[in-house]
Amino acid sequence: MRSLVLKIDVDTYRGTLIGVPRLVELLLRHHADASFLFSLGPDHTGRAIKRVFRRGFMKKVSRTSVLSHYGFKTLMYGTLLPGPDIGRCCSGILRSVRDAGFETGIHCWDHIRWQDGVRHADARWTERELQLAAERYKEIFGEAASVHGAAGWQMNPHALRLMQRLGLSYSSDCRGRHPFIPVWNAEIVNCPQLPTTLPTLDELIGVDGIDEHNVHQQLLALTREAPANGHVFTLHAELEGMKLLPVFEKLLLGWQAQGYKLTTLRDLAASLDPYYLPRHEIGWGGVPGRSGELLVQGAEFLSEMTA
Repeated sequence: MRSLVLKIDVDTYRGTLIGVPRLVELLLRHHADASFLFSLGPDHTGRAIKRVFRRGFMKKVSRTSVLSHYGFKTLMYGTLLPGPDIGRCCSGILRSVRDAGFETGIHCWDHIRWQDGVRHADARWTERELQLAAERYKEIFGEAASVHGAAGWQMNPHALRLMQRLGLSYSSDCRGRHPFIPVWNAEIVNCPQLPTTLPTLDELIGVDGIDEHNVHQQLLALTREAPANGHVFTLHAELEGMKLLPVFEKLLLGWQAQGYKLTTLRDLAASLDPYYLPRHEIGWGGVPGRSGELLVQGAEFLSEMTA
């Protein structure tokens, strides 16, 4: 059976409080599995205001109606309002996701701080952010996390190296085509990457006549054919768990009609032998519909020994 991984990024307090339970209910009703990756520290979404100076950011905001998806109060967290501690306030919700049978993992500690700061951060800053998230995860779930998925697909070489040191078995930190072992500036990082292979809804809506009513058709057209290791689709509790929930339900039904098993990063990782995974360069690149640069899968890496 063809497989399609559902990777759910949970960025905010509101998304955790409202979006996550709605997604759990929908997934259970349609007998679909998914991986939930949680932001575990303070919600400082309001500090994203500084992104107005980033090329392409305002265009994306105007297309995707950030206010209607995130709500006014969320956009004030970390500026005019104190940011709620998501892990402390919503620990029961997080555990309920695991208790419902879904995979859980780490998205980040502070979403805005990571997404806007990690690219140029030093090893000490990076280790502190990851350690805070790892410790909070263990405090909530009573065990260490196995998977990490970077906020905004933003990483640095220190973070990549820390994946195995923190006991993570696999990661989904970048955009790409298929699972691989990452190579950063000729340095092999022995933690498999399971990249997001499909565009997200917010990257598609508002482009070339695509809107909330037909975006599911665009995605389903992209998944008619399945690559050998299937697809990984990233959705957000703040979007598909709330205003775009009806769109996500159409996707679930459409993917099941296409013969896909809707599954987890854990199941995808278990189907792979890391020894035989290809090694690929990992670096910075653009993705249509998203502002700034993201971590992306590059060309296959051939060392002098294998060339």
